[in-house]
Amino acid sequence: MLKDLKIQSTSYLIKQLPTLTVFVDTDFNIIHASDNWLFTFGEKSTSTIGDSLFSVFSELNSKWKKVLMGCFEGKCSPIGIQKYTDISNQVKWYKWSNTCWYDENENIIGAIIQMNDVTDAVENERELRKTKVQLKQHSEISKTGRWEYDIEKDEITWCDTTKAIHEVPSSFVPRLDTSIQFYKEGYSRNAISMAVFEGQEKGRAWSLKLQIITATGKEKWVLATGKPYYEKGKLIGFTGTFQDIDEQVLANNEIKKSEKLLRTLIDNLPLNVYVKDINSKKILVNKAECIYLGAKNESELIGKDNFDIYDIETAKKFTEQDMKVMSDLVPILGEEMVSIDKKGVETTFLTSKIPLLDERGRANGLIGISVDITSIKQKEKELRNLIDVTSLQNKKIINFAHIVSHNLRSHSANFSMLLDFLRHENDEDEKQKILGMLNNASGNLLETIENLNEVLAINTNINVEKKVINLFEKLKSVEKNLANVIFENQAQIESDFHLDQTIKTVPAYLESILMNFITNGIKYKHPERKPVISLSLEKGKLVSILTIKDNGLGIDLMKYGNKLFGMYKTFHAHENARGMGLYITKNQVEAMGGKIEVESNVGVGTTFKIFFNEEI
Repeated sequence: MLKDLKIQSTSYLIKQLPTLTVFVDTDFNIIHASDNWLFTFGEKSTSTIGDSLFSVFSELNSKWKKVLMGCFEGKCSPIGIQKYTDISNQVKWYKWSNTCWYDENENIIGAIIQMNDVTDAVENERELRKTKVQLKQHSEISKTGRWEYDIEKDEITWCDTTKAIHEVPSSFVPRLDTSIQFYKEGYSRNAISMAVFEGQEKGRAWSLKLQIITATGKEKWVLATGKPYYEKGKLIGFTGTFQDIDEQVLANNEIKKSEKLLRTLIDNLPLNVYVKDINSKKILVNKAECIYLGAKNESELIGKDNFDIYDIETAKKFTEQDMKVMSDLVPILGEEMVSIDKKGVETTFLTSKIPLLDERGRANGLIGISVDITSIKQKEKELRNLIDVTSLQNKKIINFAHIVSHNLRSHSANFSMLLDFLRHENDEDEKQKILGMLNNASGNLLETIENLNEVLAINTNINVEKKVINLFEKLKSVEKNLANVIFENQAQIESDFHLDQTIKTVPAYLESILMNFITNGIKYKHPERKPVISLSLEKGKLVSILTIKDNGLGIDLMKYGNKLFGMYKTFHAHENARGMGLYITKNQVEAMGGKIEVESNVGVGTTFKIFFNEEI
C-alpha cells in the first residue's frame, strides 16, 4: 500500500515539473512526463504514457537510440538539438539532455530526458550564419573590408578583405602608424592623418576617396571610412570600412577623359549642336550655339525652351517640329530652317533633329545639329541677282545694239542723201539750204550719241554705290532747279515727305527720276487745268515705293503700254517730246534692282510707282 502511494506521489511531482521532462524505461517506453511535456508533445497521441518515445519523435535516428542505450549503461552524454514537427506542421527545435534514472536500490531502470525550446536561438543562429555569408559575399563582390581600432589597447584589426586590398599576407599584424603609411605620400596621407586626428580630438567621422600604395607597390584608389564609438561617453575606438574602388575610379577617369574629348570635339565643330529633353528644354549646348544665341556660357541656356530664346512664331514652329520628331521617332535631316532671334536677326540653318531613345525604344529627348548657311544663301541670292542682271544686260545690249544700228543708219542715210544733193546742186541758195540741213543733221546726230552714251553709262555701271538720301531735301532741290518751269505753268508740287524722310538709292539717279517725272507731269499737262504733281513714299523694310501722280493728259496704255518705256517713243504731239526721259529713268531704276509700274487714264492723269530696292 505504501509502495503504491509512493509511486503516485512521485508521478504527481513529475507532472508538476516546470520543464519539459520525460522518463523512459530501458525499452524506450514513456513512463512519466511533466504536464508541460505532455501538453507540448502528447497531442500526437491520445494516450502518450506507455507509448514508445520513437512513436512520438519519428524524426529520431539510430544515433539518438545509441546515446540512450549508453545512458542505460550509466554512460550519459548530451544528445544535442533535435527538430520536431508538431500537429500543425510547425517546425520547432529542442535541446535534449539526459541522465540515468535509478530506483531505490541504485539500479538503472531507464533515462530522464529534459528538453528546452531553442527554436528562436536556432533561427537566430541560422539568420546570423546567413548574414555572415551574405556579408562575406558582399565584401568579396564589392571589395569592401572592415577595420577596428581599440584606443586603450592601441590595437588595430583588419579583416581578410582589408588585408587582401593592401596585398599583405593573412598573418600581417597592422598598427595605426603603419596603416597610415600605406597611403600615398602627399594629399592622401595628409588627408587620412587629419581625419584620424579630428576623429580623436573632435569625434568626427570620415569618408574619403584616397590612394594607397600596396605592399607589392601597386597604386590603388580606396574609399576609407571611419566612425568613432563610445562607452559611457568616453571615446574608446574607431570602426570603419575599407573599399577597393580602383576599377571604378579608373573607369570614371576614362569616362571623364572620353567626355572631355567629346566635349572638345563638339565645342570646336563649326556647327551648332544641342540636346533637348522630352519637354524641348536644352540640356546641352556647344560653344557655337552659345555664340549664336548670345550666351556667355551654357548655364545661361540650360533648362530653357524655344519660347525663352526665339520670337513666338519661330518658337511655336520649332516646338512643333521637336514634338513631332520625338512622337513619330522620325528624324529631320538636312532641312533648311529660318531662325529669328528675339532681336529680330534672321539666320538660315541647315538643320537635322534626331530623336534620342531610351532602353525601351521610347524618345526621351533629341539631338539637334545646325549649320549656319546664311552667307551661302546670301551668295546664292547674289548669284541669282547677278544672273538676272546679266540676262537683263544681255537683252539690253542686244536692244541697244538694234537701237544704235537703227539710229545711226538713219542719220547715215540722211547725211548721204544731203551730201549727194549738195554735190549735184549748182544753185548757191539751194546749197546754203542743204548746208543748213546738214548742220541740223549733225546736231541731231550729236544729241543721239549723247543720249546713247547716257544709256550706255547707266547699263554698264550696275554696281554704283547707294547712299541714304534725305528725300524731302532732294525734292526741294529739284523744285528749285525747275522753279521757272513750275512758275510758268502754275504747277503745284505736293508731297507727304516729313523732314527726316530718307531712302537708300543712287543720289544722281534719284534726282534724274524726280526731274523726269515732274517735268513730264508739267510738260504733258491737261489744257483745261493747272498741273498738280503729288508725291508719296511707302517705306518698307527692304523695298520702298515712291508714288508720283499727275493730273495731265494721261496715256492710252492699251495702245501704247508695251512701248511706254521705249527709246524715242512719244505719245503726245508736243514740240519738245524726245522719247528719252522714261527710257533713261527705267534703266536707272532697273540698274538699282528696282522696277516701275504705271496706271493711267486718258484725260485724267498718270500714276507711276517706282520700287526702290534698299537691300542691295
